[in-house]
Formats: sequence, structure tokens, C-alpha cells
Amino acid sequence: MWLRHPFFKYMTAIILTLIVLLLLGQLDYVVNPIQTMLGTLFFPLLFAGFLYYVMKPLVNIFLKIKFMTKPISIVLVFTVLIVGVSLLIYSIGGVIEQQVNELQNELPKKFEETAGKTEQFMNETELPFISLEEVKQTFFQYIKEFTANAGKNLGGIISTIANFATVLVIVPFILFYLLKDDHRFAPFLLTFIPEKHKSEGKRILSDIHTTLSTYIVGQMLVACVNGVLMYIGYLILGLDYALVLAIFVVITAIIPILGPLLGVIPAIFVAMMGDPFTIVKIGILLVIVQQLEGNLVSPLVIGNRLKLHPLTVILLLLVAGSMYGFIGILIVIPVYSVLKVTIQNAVRFYKLRFVD
Repeated sequence: MWLRHPFFKYMTAIILTLIVLLLLGQLDYVVNPIQTMLGTLFFPLLFAGFLYYVMKPLVNIFLKIKFMTKPISIVLVFTVLIVGVSLLIYSIGGVIEQQVNELQNELPKKFEETAGKTEQFMNETELPFISLEEVKQTFFQYIKEFTANAGKNLGGIISTIANFATVLVIVPFILFYLLKDDHRFAPFLLTFIPEKHKSEGKRILSDIHTTLSTYIVGQMLVACVNGVLMYIGYLILGLDYALVLAIFVVITAIIPILGPLLGVIPAIFVAMMGDPFTIVKIGILLVIVQQLEGNLVSPLVIGNRLKLHPLTVILLLLVAGSMYGFIGILIVIPVYSVLKVTIQNAVRFYKLRFVD
């Protein structure tokens, strides 16, 4: 009888669970404490989880040393990273500060010069059907809206991470215990799964771990390579503020596909203040770097394990960005990958168990 079919039982349980959650969601005294708790824990756990996958390979390297214990290897990795970051800041921090200050002081002046040259050019050419005043108003309105939206998004990020100092203190402790006791997480989660399904549960957890590790570590390496290549290219082009512009590329390149395009926007603004033909050179440089990254770096670092179509990635980024802002853009791809792996394994498990 169809009522006894496993699929019907599972779907009934899922629907009843969703109904209960929906009803509980109408009660403020139930929802508000949960929202407060999740809001407090979200960012520390997010940062710690991200750093866990970055640092785990380094911990494994130290563990290969004879007589090395896990806590000591974790402390050594912390020490190496702190010393490395400190040396990096000491070596290039002054250059970055100088370039940022110069950019802040020179950009308004160069912007006025460029606006004057553009106005003079349009007056001399007398292009038909083009009103200089309308062009100026449209351009400045666009700049105003762009600045306002950027400020709004930045303000949203800052307000969300209101207590950043506390997060900064808590994350290292969470990270230490994630690295130290990670071998206990899978057995703990498997206790909630019936014994006959534990093998499938182990496979799902293993696939999720591999997916997250591949994406996070791979995307970090790809972003760094993008930044280095763009920095070399900026130096070859003789672009001012090359180091600051390259660091911006590293930050945005964490976002797949769209990140590198966003990363060159500041460079284009800088190029507009000088030789406009440099914009074309930046475009050519971006194409070259993306070809190297897509055909050489990404296949070596990430491979084809995630199997995400570029259109899928773009749509996910657009939806997540419109709903949750910058944080949504950062986490949507790993979240989608985890859901995809889980659903694929669940479907495979169902076919093996219940489909002849």
C-alpha cells in the first residue's frame, strides 16, 4: 500500500516538521531568543570555520614530524601565521598607507582635471543629440548613487559586525578547539543516525568536508594568484597605486567569476584620471590573467570537483547579494555546494534502498 511506502513516511515527517517550525515562528518569545543566539554565534563560527579549513593542511604537515602532538602543532601554526602576518604588515604596511593617503588626496584633483578635459572635448566637437549638461548630471548622479550604495552596504556590514573586537578575541579559541577536536565531530553527528544508515552518513559527511576544503582553500589560493598577477601587470602598465589596487583584487577575487571583474573597478577609475587608453590595457590584462587562472591555476588547485556551471554561480551570487549583501555573496557557493552534495547522496541512497 502506498501509505506504507518509505517516501511517503519521510515526506510526512518533513512536512509536519516544517508546519511546527512555521507555527513556532509566529511566537516572538520563541523566535527572538533564537535570533539573538544565532546572531551572536554566526560570525565567530563563520570566521573560525573558514580559518579551520585554511589552517588544517598546515596542522597536518606539522603532525608528520615525529613525536609532534596535535596541540603543539596547532600552537606552532598559530605562531607561524602571527609572525608571518606581522612581517608582512611591517614590510608593506608603510607602502600601503602611503599609497592610500596619496590616492585619497590626488583622486579628487585628478577627477576635476578629467571632468574639465571631457567638458572641453565635448564643447569642441559639438556632438549632435548630446547635451553636455545632461551627461554631467547623469554621470554625477551615477557616482552619487554608487557611493551611497557602497556606503550603505559597508554600513550594513559594520553594523552587523557591531562587536568586532569581541569576535576577534573569541575566534582564536573556537578555532583552536575546532582544530584540536575535529575528529570528534563526525562520530557525534553519526549518533543521531540509525545504525543501518551510518555508512551513508559517513559518506555524506566526508563529501561535505572535501567540498568545503576544496572550495575554501582553492578559492583563497586562486585569489592570491590573481592578486599577484594583477600586481605584476599593474607595474608593467605603470599604473599608480599598484599595490593597493592589487590587494583589492585579492579581496574581491574570493568571489568566483564576478570577483575579478569587481576587483579592477578601482584601477579603471585611476586609469580614467590619466591616459584613457590605459583602461583598454587593463581590460587586456584582466583577460590574460583570467585565461591563466581558468586554464592553469584553477584546474591545478580546485580541479572539477565542485562541478558548478558558471551561470549557476552568477545567479546564486545575484540572489544572495540582493537578499543578504556581501556576507551572502561570500557564503552562498559553499552553502549551495554542501546542499548539492547532501541531496545527491540522499537521492543515491534512496535509489539503492528502495528502487528496484
